[in-house]
Amino acid sequence: MTTFFIQQFGCRATQADGAALERQLLDRGCTPAPDPASAAIVVLNTCTVTAAADAQARDSVRKIHAQNPAARLIVTGCYAQRAPEELASLPGVTWVVGNSHKPQIPNLIDALSTGSLSEASINSQAGPSNNFVPTAALFPDSPDVPFHSFVGAQFIAPHLGKISNPDDSLNHANILTGDIFSHPEFLSAPIQGGESHHTRPILKIQDGCNNRCSFCIIPFVRGKSRSLPPDQVIREIQKLTAEHPPEPANLKVGQPILAVSSSTSFTSSTSPAREIPVAQALLPVPASSSTSFTSFTSFTSSTSSTSSTSPAREIVLSGINLGTYGRDLFPRIEFIDLLRRILDETPVERLRISSIEPLDVTQDLIDLFAGTDRIAQHFHMPLQSASDPILAAMHRWYRSEHYARRVQLIHDRLPNAAIGADVIAGFPGETESDHAATLSFIDRLPFTYLHVFSYSPRPGTKAASLPDQVPATTIKRRARELRALGESKSAHFRRAQIGRTLRVLTLHRNASDERDGVTPALSSNYLSFSIPGNHPHNRWIEVEVTTNDSATVSASTNDRIGATSFA
Repeated sequence: MTTFFIQQFGCRATQADGAALERQLLDRGCTPAPDPASAAIVVLNTCTVTAAADAQARDSVRKIHAQNPAARLIVTGCYAQRAPEELASLPGVTWVVGNSHKPQIPNLIDALSTGSLSEASINSQAGPSNNFVPTAALFPDSPDVPFHSFVGAQFIAPHLGKISNPDDSLNHANILTGDIFSHPEFLSAPIQGGESHHTRPILKIQDGCNNRCSFCIIPFVRGKSRSLPPDQVIREIQKLTAEHPPEPANLKVGQPILAVSSSTSFTSSTSPAREIPVAQALLPVPASSSTSFTSFTSFTSSTSSTSSTSPAREIVLSGINLGTYGRDLFPRIEFIDLLRRILDETPVERLRISSIEPLDVTQDLIDLFAGTDRIAQHFHMPLQSASDPILAAMHRWYRSEHYARRVQLIHDRLPNAAIGADVIAGFPGETESDHAATLSFIDRLPFTYLHVFSYSPRPGTKAASLPDQVPATTIKRRARELRALGESKSAHFRRAQIGRTLRVLTLHRNASDERDGVTPALSSNYLSFSIPGNHPHNRWIEVEVTTNDSATVSASTNDRIGATSFA
């Protein structure tokens, strides 16, 4: 029986892809390994948002190969879509699979596990002077699937470092990738207990992005914006929150959501989209014989059993550009209307929004958050810079005054809400004056935390070719100053919460928590708590905020409520 391990990198959307992949492999009878060193197949699900993310993925490939040289390494994700040749040149890598063909990985693993796919058979069909592999060489039962497969890394990228064994660079890694803008697939599954012990399932409802921020590579590795249909979103949340998950195979909790959309007319500026017959858009995966193809197709799990999964109390909605949800659907639906449907049609006790662009934060949305305790009081809005000239160069669609107005609207209606932001240090052309403007802007507004990124040029983006690139030492200093300001804002917010009684959700305990005799928990306004004692995860507890000595807030259980849960 094949053992596998999935190494996750990057954002929640990437983790949702990994969760879907894990569910599919479990359904096929594969066994999860506790670590990469004991797995027969290791899948690395990569990120490429920064150069540091790329380096982290390469380092992991090298370490895993050194620890477990017999393992077959399959590298997928955003880095694999952007620069497959770089990854294929690393020793130990067997396959590089781009996001465009991530749904095919279970079939690939099946073929590798059964021995039906060998390097010799591939090379014999590809021929000595041809690096294209016919589809039939991979999956003979699916001859019409429109994808590209390329075999071999013919060169070593000079910036990736020296490879000790020269033979490792010769035709040992195969590449399976294609035009991401021609692929309408939507791959997701709720990230929950089986996937890294998440207490709060993360449900990806949107993927891709139609914006073209000059620093960002994500649209070119994730494709055009596409949404999970609202009825499917509702069904998934109903299943995740069910007291007794239904038994039929087509209603299993945690099943992969594999949907195909052809409703949007958006195309890449460089790669025109082509129509793909829905029945040919994906390789077959195990499904009920009654499965039918419509404009959206959901392939369901037939073997997994999750009846022991406790009902989710908080669900996190995630996406690459969540505020654009539904704009590709017909009929079109707005994100706020989806939220209203979720509140009306599901019993979810708390819903959390992962991230949303500032211009998608409207007065109506803020009023919806303020009018219910079933949506977490938490807004994460990417800022990137507070200098208007830099925002213009970034191709951001707002200016600092627009952003400030939304922060103030949130704070006026929800004074205890968490308000977080992404900020980039050292974008090309950023002067000391621009940096100072960003620091001053953040300092005067009620932010509660920051995610700070040091700018790194992404090949293929407009910003990578801009003049006035900022020196690395300057970027590092500016990032350090932004992080220090972010820590100061977080400490101020924690101090303001002392004495308040908050309803928190207990989370899974790790080894450190068990050693210290505490239970981690999370509040609606995104405060992390350490509660004395061993409390079951996924339970509501009312606590009183007592101290804020660190990034984790200490609290005592409210004597009036104690540790009573709402189970």
